[in-house]
Amino acid sequence: MHQSKEERVHRVFEKISDHYDRMNSVISFKRHVAWRKDTMKRMNVQKGTKALDVCCGTADWTIALAEAVGPSGEVYGIDFSRNMLKVGEEKVRERGFQHVTLVHGNAMSLPFPDNTFDYVTIGFGLRNVPDYMTVLKEMYRVTKPGGKVVCLETSQPTLIGFRQLYYAYFRYIMPFFGKIFAKSYEEYSWLQESAREFPGMDELADMFREAGFVRVQVKPYTFGVAAMHLGHKPDEY
Repeated sequence: MHQSKEERVHRVFEKISDHYDRMNSVISFKRHVAWRKDTMKRMNVQKGTKALDVCCGTADWTIALAEAVGPSGEVYGIDFSRNMLKVGEEKVRERGFQHVTLVHGNAMSLPFPDNTFDYVTIGFGLRNVPDYMTVLKEMYRVTKPGGKVVCLETSQPTLIGFRQLYYAYFRYIMPFFGKIFAKSYEEYSWLQESAREFPGMDELADMFREAGFVRVQVKPYTFGVAAMHLGHKPDEY
C-alpha cells in the first residue's frame, strides 16, 4: 500500500527514536552540536522570552532554548512522533525544567494562537514535512511581530568534488551506519532521500521571504552540508 510522505516519516521516527541521538552524532561526526551552538549565538535569545521548537524530536534544541530563556521564560516543543517525545520528556525531567512543555502535534497546523512566540526554531525537521511552505507560514503565524524564526537543516554543498562525496556519503554510508548502529537500514535510507531532495540555501532563503520574513540571514556550515536560515517577522504587518 502506498504511504504518503507524512505517514512514511512518522513510521521512520517512531522506529528510530531510541537510537536517534546516537545516530545524529555518528552521521554528522558530532558537528550538529557545534552548528546548533553557533545558531543559538546568532539568535541571541533573551531571558524571560517565549520560544517554540517545531519538530522538536528528542528535545535537544528545546532544552537549549530552555537554558537560554531561563526559568522566567517559557518553551514549547512540538513533534508528531510520540516515541521521540518520550525520549525528550525524560531529558526534560532529568533537568528538572518546569518551564518546558512538550506537545504531540503537527507542524503543518500548529496548535498555538497567532503572535505567541519571540523565537520559533526547527532543526533537521523541515525536510521531512509534506509541504515546506505551509510549515514556514505556520511558523510565521505564531511568531510575534519582531520575532525570529530559525531553521537549521541539511543543505546542498556547492563545492565541486565535495558535493559528489556528500551525496555518496548520504546515499551509501549513512544507511549502512543505520544498519550497523540502529538496525534500521530502510529508515536511514529514507532520511538520505529527504536530505538529497531538500532545497539549496538560496532557494530556501527565497522561500523564507515568500513566507513573509525580512532580513533573512543564511549561514552555511561545513562546506554547505548544513545551513542556518534566520528570518525576522516584521514589526508591523
